[in-house]
Amino acid sequence: SAYSHSFVVLASATGALAGDHNARRLLGEALEVVNDQFWEPDVGMFADTWTGDWSARRPYRGLNVNMHLVEAMLAATDATGDPEWANRAVRVARFVLKHAALNNWRIPEHYDAEWCPEPGYNFERPNDQFKPFGATIGHAFEWARLIVSVSSISGERNHFIEGAQELYARAVTDGWARNGHDGFVYTTDWNGQPVVTTRLHWVTAEAIGAAATLARILGEQRYVDDYMRWWGYADQFQIDREHGSWRHELTEFNEPTATIWHGKPDLYHAYQATLTGQLAPATSFAAAILASRSEGRPNSTPPRLAENE
Repeated sequence: SAYSHSFVVLASATGALAGDHNARRLLGEALEVVNDQFWEPDVGMFADTWTGDWSARRPYRGLNVNMHLVEAMLAATDATGDPEWANRAVRVARFVLKHAALNNWRIPEHYDAEWCPEPGYNFERPNDQFKPFGATIGHAFEWARLIVSVSSISGERNHFIEGAQELYARAVTDGWARNGHDGFVYTTDWNGQPVVTTRLHWVTAEAIGAAATLARILGEQRYVDDYMRWWGYADQFQIDREHGSWRHELTEFNEPTATIWHGKPDLYHAYQATLTGQLAPATSFAAAILASRSEGRPNSTPPRLAENE
C-alpha cells in the first residue's frame, strides 16, 4: 500500500530533520520503494497498491494516497535536500487542480488504471473510511493547504494559490451546516448535495488548517474568521474533555456515533490542526518547527491570528 509507505516517508523525514540517523536510513529505504514501485512517471502520479508479492499493481488509482505522498515528498526534500521529491509533489498538485477545475472544484477521487476518473466508484459504499463515493469535503481542505505549501516551488504560485482558494470555497459552500446544524458533512454528490452527513473530526481539523494557511498567505480577515469559527465548533462539539482526544464521529445533530470510525485511532489530523495556527507556512511541519526554533519563536503566530486568539 502506497498509503502506508507515505507515512513511513513522512515519519522518517521528520525524524531525519530532528537529527535521528536511524530515521535517515529508513527514509532512504522508504523512498527507494516509493520510487521503484509506486511512481508512474508518464502520468506524474503514484499508484495505489500492489499484490502482496509485488507481482502486479492493482488497477485502482486514487487521490487519497497521492495527497499524503505530496506531504511526504515535501518533507523528503526538506530532509534530503533533493528537489526531485518536491518536483513530484508539484506534478501531483497540478493533476489535482486540473481535474478539480473541470469538475466545478469538486475533486474526483477515484480513477482506473489509465487515470480516467470513475465518478460512480463506491456508490454502494458511501461510508467507506478511505474511498467513499463522491466528493470528500475534508480532502478539499487538505488539498487546499498542501497546494499552498507546493505553490512556492511550483513556478505558478498565483495559479496554485487561486486554486487552493477555489477548493476551500467549494468545500465550505458544499459542506458546512447543510441541515441547519453546525459541522461539515463527510461527502457530497457531484452536484454538491450531501451524501454522508456524519461529522468527522478530521474534516474539521483540515478546515482549521486550510483557513490558517490561507489567512497567513493572503492576510484576509475572512480566513481568520473561519479559523476561529471552525475552532469554536471543535471546542463545543468535538474535543472530548471527559475521555481525552477528540470525538472522532458525530451525527448530523452533533451527537456521538460510530458508523465510520470506532474509537479514537487518529491523532494525526487534530495534532496538525493545533500547529497550523502557531507556525509560519513551510513545505513541511518539521521544517516549520525548525524555522521557528532557529528564529527563537516557538509559537510564531502572526499578529492577525494572535489578536483573534
